[in-house]
Amino acid sequence: MAFFSIKKKSLFLCMLVCGLSASAQIQDSLKPQPPPQEADNIKYPQLQIKGLFQARYLVGMSKDVDVNGLHHTDGSGTDNTFMLKYMRVQVRAQISKRTEVVVLANLADFKNDPKGRVLENAYLKYTFNPKLAITVGQFRPWFGIEETYPIDIIKSLDWSNQYTEFGKLGWTSFQIGMSATGQLQLGEIPFQYAVSVVNGNGKNQINDNDNGKQYSTRLVFGLSRKYNFNVGLNGGTGEVFSKKVYALGIDLSSLIKFDPKWSLDMQLEAKQATNHILYNSIAPEVRPDNPDAYLIRGAYFLPNLRYEINHKNLSAFELSCRYEYLDTNFRMASNPRQTITPMFGLEFLKNYGARIQLGVQFDRYKHQVENTSQYNNNLFIVQVQSRF
Repeated sequence: MAFFSIKKKSLFLCMLVCGLSASAQIQDSLKPQPPPQEADNIKYPQLQIKGLFQARYLVGMSKDVDVNGLHHTDGSGTDNTFMLKYMRVQVRAQISKRTEVVVLANLADFKNDPKGRVLENAYLKYTFNPKLAITVGQFRPWFGIEETYPIDIIKSLDWSNQYTEFGKLGWTSFQIGMSATGQLQLGEIPFQYAVSVVNGNGKNQINDNDNGKQYSTRLVFGLSRKYNFNVGLNGGTGEVFSKKVYALGIDLSSLIKFDPKWSLDMQLEAKQATNHILYNSIAPEVRPDNPDAYLIRGAYFLPNLRYEINHKNLSAFELSCRYEYLDTNFRMASNPRQTITPMFGLEFLKNYGARIQLGVQFDRYKHQVENTSQYNNNLFIVQVQSRF
C-alpha cells in the first residue's frame, strides 16, 4: 500500500504554485527580533552574538554494542564515554533595515576531521516585507517541523532518525542554495510557506556534485489558535545524477496549555523519499533503471509535558517520550528500526538557558546484523547544555 496516495509531481507543483503566490517571512527561532524602533534611531550594522554548549555522558547497556550503536562480535568497542556534542557560535549582522547576514559554526567539529564540517549556517537574508524574504547561501531548507527550531530547544535527545537520513538525501539539514519564505492570512487561517532550491549534496561543498538540483516546498496552516494546532505539507522533486527523485511529508503539531504552569507539546511527522544514495551505491550493471525501487520511509511521534516551577534556582521540568519508525529500504530489503527515547529534563534558566536531561534510547531492528549498527541497543544518556 502506498504511503502517500497523491502523485508526487502533482502535489509538488500544486504546493509550488501556492507557495509562490503566498510570499512571506517566518521568524527564525534562532534569531529573536529586536523590539521595534524608529528607523532614524537605528545605526547599522547591528551585531548579535549567541552560542550553545552541549555535552553528554553515554553508557551502552547492551553487550558487545558500543556507544555509537555498532555491534562487535570480538567484544571490542567503547561502552561509555564523555562527549562534546556542540560548541556553537553564531554571529548575526543586521546591515540594513531589510538585510541580515548570519554565520553559525560548531567548534566542537574540530575534534574530528573539520573538512566539510564546522561551518553550518552562512547566508544572507533580504526581507521585502512580512510576506516575502529571500535567503541565499548555506542554510536549513524547511522540510518538516524540525527545521523550524534549533538544536538547543529540541524536546528529546537529538534530531529524529528520519531528519538525519533526509539530511543525507539533501532535503533537510544544512544545504547550499536559495529559499523564499513568508507568512500571511488565508481568511482567518494563518499561513506560512517556504520554497527552496538547493544543490542537495550537503554543507561546505565547493560546488554541486552533478548538474541536478532539488526543489522543495513547505506549507503550514494554523487551524486552531486555542490549541496551537498546525498542519504542515512538504513536497519535493529533483534530479540526482540524471535520475528523478522525490520526497513527500506531512506533519502535525499542537501546544495545549492546561493552565499557566502545565502544558503539552505534541509533534507527529511522516516522510517518504527516493533513497538515491543507496541506489547509487549499487553497481550500475545490477541496479534497476528506476531509483524509486529504493525508498525510505519514516515517522515519529513526540509528546512533551512541561511544568513551570519558576523557582529562583529551577525554572521548569519536562517529560518527553519520542517513538520513531524508520525503514531506509522498505521495498527491496526492509529492515525497519524502531526507537523509543524517554527523557526527563530540568531547566535552570529561562528559555533553555541551562538544562540537564536524563534518558534512555532503546533501538530495535526487525533483523539484527552482526558487526553493523543494525543491532538492538540500549543507551543511557546524561546531557547538559547552556545557551547564551
